[in-house]
Amino acid sequence: MTAKPGGITHVLSEFADILRRHPEIALFLVLSIGYAIGQISFGPIQLGGVCGTLIVALLVGQLGITLDNGVKNVFFMLFIFALGYAGGPQFFANLDAKGLRMGLLCLVEVVVVIALVVGASRFFGFDPGTAAGLMAGAATESAVVGTATDAISKLALPAEQIQQLQANVVTAYSITYIFGLIAIVIVTSQIFPLLLRINLRAEADKLWRSMGGGATEGESATPDIVGRVFDVGPRGQGRTVAELMGPFERRAGIERVKRGDATLEITPSLVLAADDRVLVFGERSAMVAIGAEFGREHADTSDLEVVVETAEVVVNHPQWFDRSLRELKVHDGEAQGTLPRLPQNLHVVGVVRDGHTMPLLPDFRLKKRDVLKLLGPSADITKVLPLFGDRVIRSARTNMSYMAAGILAGVFIGHFSIKFGGIPFSLGTGGGALLSGLAFGWWQARNPHRLSIPDDALALMKDIGLATFIACVGLASGPQALDLIHKFGIALPLLGVAIAVVPACCSLFVGRKLLKIETPVLLGAIAGQQCSTPALSAVQNAAGNTTPLLGYTITYAISNVILPLMGPLIVGIVSAMQAH
Repeated sequence: MTAKPGGITHVLSEFADILRRHPEIALFLVLSIGYAIGQISFGPIQLGGVCGTLIVALLVGQLGITLDNGVKNVFFMLFIFALGYAGGPQFFANLDAKGLRMGLLCLVEVVVVIALVVGASRFFGFDPGTAAGLMAGAATESAVVGTATDAISKLALPAEQIQQLQANVVTAYSITYIFGLIAIVIVTSQIFPLLLRINLRAEADKLWRSMGGGATEGESATPDIVGRVFDVGPRGQGRTVAELMGPFERRAGIERVKRGDATLEITPSLVLAADDRVLVFGERSAMVAIGAEFGREHADTSDLEVVVETAEVVVNHPQWFDRSLRELKVHDGEAQGTLPRLPQNLHVVGVVRDGHTMPLLPDFRLKKRDVLKLLGPSADITKVLPLFGDRVIRSARTNMSYMAAGILAGVFIGHFSIKFGGIPFSLGTGGGALLSGLAFGWWQARNPHRLSIPDDALALMKDIGLATFIACVGLASGPQALDLIHKFGIALPLLGVAIAVVPACCSLFVGRKLLKIETPVLLGAIAGQQCSTPALSAVQNAAGNTTPLLGYTITYAISNVILPLMGPLIVGIVSAMQAH
């Protein structure tokens, strides 16, 4: 039995009426379908939940569904504050000589993108909304949509015109984002290595080895740390702790020695005797060779067990800045300079920078605000943490007053405006919340022992904040979206590709010829200046290891702050151009 056409039309009409009467249903429908579409992968290309949500919202918005502006504004402030809060520590940590050197690529990105957008706006006659959406999409930076639409709302224009301009922001963004994303993924991972006439995988492997990595990346993965008890045999008796453990270069160490019923104090000069029982703590890969030096493994470990724990600490003492992981593992007899002696059984099992897990290479250098993951006996952990900085507190509780105070401060900052050449410029609530988020995140990084906003809560604030904001704007812009597409046609997709590729080419030249950056790191940095995680993934797949992360984290941290602030600037410049 089949339904009559009239019956289907009636059902669809009723469903549309329900969505109009209850726009909250439309919101969650858009989020559900949009994120499902965004997770579909086409090779290394994935639209992501935000772009998928926007496309679905524009389609559903054709039904004339709108949500209250207060919903849109609240969720955007949550997103932009969380964005600044999460990126603040690394943003300020990268304001050193090395970070600013790599940050020059972000300057290239900003200057070239603004020049291209302004030039395209003058040539095609783009309005401020279309220009800002073009920049947001081509630069693949979703936060620009929010800061630009907020800036447009402050323009002295009729409400209908403001609504049209804001609709143009999201429409231009949705079109150019897709083409800009595809372009930056392809050029960074495929075209640039061909232009440079290099084998990216070979270059990445060479860099990996030069930093102390093994034949494959897996050889430097998080070490498997174990404890073993041995009876001291003929090969071990009469030898000191330093003699026995020196060849293993701190990959393992003696944690406890028992002679009869007595527990001996462990010093480098302690001479082991026959039938001593020793607890060796360290990397599993070293235990076979260590067992050969001592004797048989002892089955009864009850009287030699130690409490082992993992702790995270923020590196904020200057003596560790720009130090390599190799320098943390020097053994007795090697020069350490001004570095304090670390316990031999303390192991670095992870380094996190700006939310990214970095490669554990011997020549990997620490930066201010890196988070070290340490594994070792509890007594050693307690001694060592103050040498690096403050222990990171992992809590599921959110300091709501701290978060609300930060957003409130951002709202006040956003209301201030200054004039350049007679043109008023204001950050708006979005830009203000971004700056306050930077400041509050930076302060929290300096005081990690205080209750703040957990990482999982921050991730939720960013995801639900941006997605809901985009859905609200897309629903409101749906009826006007088709007008912009009809007006400019193929021009927007082509401009999306050009504004993504041209700054990347300029950065490739600057990074290669002037800054002499290693190619894998440079390609990662170009992906970072574009704030494009898909491009980073494609570059890492082509490189065969994670060395591109060394450049990505720096430029990503800087661009993630600078690009959103360019939204109000583009709106102001193009508005001034139209006024003259």
